[in-house]
This record gives sequence, C-alpha cells and structure tokens, in this order.
Amino acid sequence: MTLEAAAHRIQELTDQLNYYNYQYYQNAVSEIDDQTFDRLLRELQDLEQQHPSLMLPDSPTQRVGGTISKEFPTVRHRYPMLSLGNTYSEEELREFDERVRKAIGDDFKYVCELKFDGVAISLTYENGILTQAATRGDGVRGDDITPNARTIRSIPLRANSKELPALFEVRGEVYMPLEVFEDINREREENGETPLANPRNAAAGTLKQQDSSIVAQRRLSCFTYGLLGEGIAYKGHYESMLALQQSGFAVSPTFCLCPTLDDVLAYIHQWEQKRFELPVAIDGIVIKVNDYAQQEELGYTAKNPRWAIAYKYSAESAVTLLKGITYQVGRTGAITPVAELAPVQLAGTRVKRASLHNANEIARLGLHVGDSVFVEKGGEIIPKVTGVDLTQRADTSEPVTYITHCPECQTLLVREEGEGAAPRAQHFCPNQDGCPPQIRGRLEHFIQRRAMNVEELGPQTIRQLYEKGLVNNVADLYDLTYDQLIALERFADKSARNLLEGLARTRQVPFARVLFALGIRYVGETVARKLAEHFGSIERISQATYEELLEAPEVGERIAQSLQSWLAEPEHQALIERLRQAGLQLAQEEKTSAPSSTTLAGKTFVISGVFEQFSRDGLKALIEDHGGKILSSVSGKLDYLVAGENMGPAKREKALKHGVTILSEAEFLQLLEETGN
Repeated sequence: MTLEAAAHRIQELTDQLNYYNYQYYQNAVSEIDDQTFDRLLRELQDLEQQHPSLMLPDSPTQRVGGTISKEFPTVRHRYPMLSLGNTYSEEELREFDERVRKAIGDDFKYVCELKFDGVAISLTYENGILTQAATRGDGVRGDDITPNARTIRSIPLRANSKELPALFEVRGEVYMPLEVFEDINREREENGETPLANPRNAAAGTLKQQDSSIVAQRRLSCFTYGLLGEGIAYKGHYESMLALQQSGFAVSPTFCLCPTLDDVLAYIHQWEQKRFELPVAIDGIVIKVNDYAQQEELGYTAKNPRWAIAYKYSAESAVTLLKGITYQVGRTGAITPVAELAPVQLAGTRVKRASLHNANEIARLGLHVGDSVFVEKGGEIIPKVTGVDLTQRADTSEPVTYITHCPECQTLLVREEGEGAAPRAQHFCPNQDGCPPQIRGRLEHFIQRRAMNVEELGPQTIRQLYEKGLVNNVADLYDLTYDQLIALERFADKSARNLLEGLARTRQVPFARVLFALGIRYVGETVARKLAEHFGSIERISQATYEELLEAPEVGERIAQSLQSWLAEPEHQALIERLRQAGLQLAQEEKTSAPSSTTLAGKTFVISGVFEQFSRDGLKALIEDHGGKILSSVSGKLDYLVAGENMGPAKREKALKHGVTILSEAEFLQLLEETGN
C-alpha cells in the first residue's frame, strides 16, 4: 500500500469508527456487530503502527489506552473551576432567589440539572480536537490527565460543529456507572479486598491511574454541563447545552429550563425519588441563571459563582431490626457476612439485607442480634448498617460471634496475614475444590460475558449440572454430551445444541480472557491481559520464577504468590491440560506481519520500568517492529536491558551479574538510530 493510499484508508477508518462510536455511546444505536467493529479497529491499529506519522488526533485507537505516566503534569486552568454553594433546604433556596432578583430584577430564567456524583473535568478543544483534559485540582491548577480522558468513550476526540470557536473549553463530570461500580466491588469482596466506598471515589481513583489502559477497562463515562470560550455564539446556558448535544457531547437529557422558582422546586421534588431509577449516582440538583449576560452581572465571590447554587438531597436513613446474620461464600472462598433485616423502605427500594463486609466491621459496630440498627445506602446504591440504637438494646442480647467454620462445607476458616503480619479483614474457606458455592462460583465466573461469554449457560443450569454430578470444574463443561443435556429438566433439542455450540465458540476466545476466566485469586481482567502480553502463554507463566512474575506489569507480591500457589497444584495442572485438549487458547497468537526493518535482528531485550516517550507495550512493539526479540527475564543470553524509572533493583543486579548491557531510554533510541544507519 502506498503512503497516499494508507493515509486515505486511515482517514476513512477513523471517520467510520468514530461514527459507530457516536451512534453507540450517544444514541444507543448499534449499527454493526462487535466482531466487525473489532476487525476495522485492528486494521486501523495495524496501519497506524506501520505509519505512525499518519495517525489522526481523533483516532479511535486512543480509546484503548496504553500510555503509562510517571506523574501528572500540573496545568493552569484558562477559566477557574469554582465550586458551588450548597443548600439542603427550600428556605435557603428562596433566599438565593431573592438575592438574584435584587441584583438583576425579575426577568430571568433558571436551568436545572442533575448533580452527578463524580469528578469535575475540564476539556480543551482547539480547532475541534481534544488537546487537554484536566482535573479541578485547587480550582486554579489541576492535573493533566489527557491520556486517561481519551479512553472515556463519551468524551469526543473531535467536536462535530463549525459553530463552536477555534478554542473552547467544556466542563463535565466523569462518573462510574452503578453497574460497573457494583461489578468491581463484587470482585473485590470475592478476593477478600475492602470494597470501594462509593462511585465517586472509584471514578477519582480510576482517573489517577498511571496506566491509561486500566482506565479504559473501568468503563467510565462523562456528562458535560458547561461551555466556555471567547466568541461563544449562544446567549445562555440552555442554548449552549443544546449545541453541545448536537456537536457530539454527552449531555444528560434531564436538564430543564425553569421560568420560575416554583418550576425549580417542582423539578427538585420530581427527582427526589426518581433519581433512584438512574444508572448513575446523583446527590442533588444544580440551579443556574440561564442568561450569560445576567451571569456576568451577578458575578462571583472568592469561591463560588453568585448565579448558581446546588440543592443537595439529604442521605436517607432508616431504623430497623437486625434479625440475624448469614454468611455467603464467594468463588475464591471469601466469606461475606450479611445482615438480615426486618424489611424497611429506603431510597426508593425495600431493603431486607445489607453487607457487613467482614469480622472487623461487625466488631466496629458492636452488633447484637435483635439490635435496632441504622441503615443507609452507601453512595445511594448499596445498603449498609451505619450504627446501633443502644437505647433499644435488650439487656439479655449477646454480641455477635463470628463463625469459625464454612457454612457450606464445615471446613475451618482461615485469615491470611496482611500488612505487618496482622490478619486480613476477610475470612476464607480453604476447601476450594470441595466447597459447593466456590465450585459453582468459579463455573459462573468462567462463563460470564467478560470471560468466556457462554450466553447459553446461566447460574440455574450450572447448579443443575453440578447437582447431577456432570460438572465439577470448568474442564468438565467440554466433556458434556448431547445425550446428557437432553435428559436434563428444561432442556430440549434446540437448547442442548445451542449450549454445545456456545461452548465450542469459546475455543476462539483469546488467551488473556481464558486466563481471567480461570478465576485465579487476584488475577482480574487487567492483570490477566498484562500477564498474557508479558509472558505469551500459560507455560511461560507456570515456568516463571517468583522474581520473574514480579517483573510483569501490574503484578505485585500478592498476585505473584497467588499465581505460583495456584499453578503448583497438581489438580490445576491437570485442569490446564484438559482445557488444552479441549482446544482452548492458552497462548497469545503469534504476530505474522513482517517487521518494518531488521535493524535489531538477532538482538534480545528485556523492558523494565516506566518511560518518558513510550508505554512499555509501545516500546516492545517498536523493538519487534525492527526485528528484535522480547524476553521475559534477565539471563546470560540477554543482549540488552532497557531500564526506565522505578525499575526493580533485583533485575539491575541480575543484569550486572551476567554482564548484560543496560540502556536508558535515550541510549536505546541512540542504539536504534546507529544500527539503522
């Protein structure tokens, strides 16, 4: 393909994929299937790798992340990001309205918007292209998180409007959808980790991830709520929001023009209960004077605009009876205590159960069965017990004693060591291959959408297969026959054939997802992908030493120990062999495309640390594209160790011991240039 043809195809694919993204994420319309989209995206990625100078600034390949930052640069906001004054009462809202009327008269309108519980972000566009994304920071300066923001699919990389000025800024709120938040917390609890407090904290922590590919995995979203810049053609905020909608920005369709304060109050009352139906957490309503000229006339205090205010909903709390505590067993053996409550109406739902997380939380609350307990919804999502009404406690009640044995298989529970050899908060059942809920949990984890994606197989069918003795581990799924399935309750010819076909399709699932599907403790989606990229196959992971495992991105001591322990079990080795025989992908596909040059042919490299100009994956791709070979560990056979910031001392010592040449990033680029010449 000529350079001109490549440029044309890159432009064509970029426009096409951005259109499909817009239709899917803004209009909820899926015009092509996922397989076709992924094929077009891979074609664009390949072309951009061959011709990096032709990559367009709004390329959809930036959505997948991969950039690793050592730190976030500080940037100064062109317009200060002020906070809003808060009120929790209608009386204070009426006082705000009186102050506005006193200053500008009665001829004005308000705009009401939902106040999303997320992280404020400033997005700068130059000639329609996203050039910078920054956090609020102290309101004057914030962190430049542009690579992370580019992975959020509801943030346009290019604005589709000629009416917007050459340089403008959009303000928005990055949030974590409730479904994503619940998925993350479910996995954390199964792994014995402390659940995240609320979606806002989860979103804030995600935006500060050093690796943008992790941000892409977290599926954040963003609603925009403000437009700033010289030469804005719109007279008011409401018109600006309509324009942003038409330009491809995600603006919540719930914003409303309110001519009077009574209309504002009606809007507030409407959403007080309706907010619980939303897929995102909100904690109030923002009220703004619509007209920009009137906003300027009202002006600002040192911290807040005088033309806007936030009405905050009070957190709902209820008192109910703690009837008892049950204990759930997760797929990793983690025990989660659950408060069984007398049913109580809370935040739009009828609450009967609430997670107590672990033994430490029960001890902190000092719970007795029969207590009157205070219940709230954490982040207005997950019910939680926040305290005890001691005035209602019976003299005869006894403190809760945490169980010592698994409620399902009666195995003695264990608490692993944590920081400073203190026991971790979570108890575990160690009987992983004999505890029914652990077995069923691993099967359900294996077939879920983000793992092997067997849509034809659900929890009820798994329970039935397990109870009939047909399936005891994930490899048993591939031994199922038509005759076995057709004999089961609720199975007919079509459902039996569909299930077998669904299992057959999993033979095409990439190695990274297979590794995640195995359910190894602490090996989530991101870690599984990093391990697959770093080692390439299950054999290499199995053969890696503890130190070599630590060299992989995202792998710390806890993950390395878990991997070694799991892979050392003879039962798990046999399981892997059966999956291999079943035809599952247990290695990465080898790249078949020829390298751009043979500059580094015959040379071997290990990459370690964090780099200024490249992500580690990008550096590896560059080496391979010039004929070099990437190794997973340092040995006497290695030619070069490319060392970035924060490289582990063990690897450096090993390189020095074997006489391996250590290169900085600059020295590597110099080597590439010299050998090329």
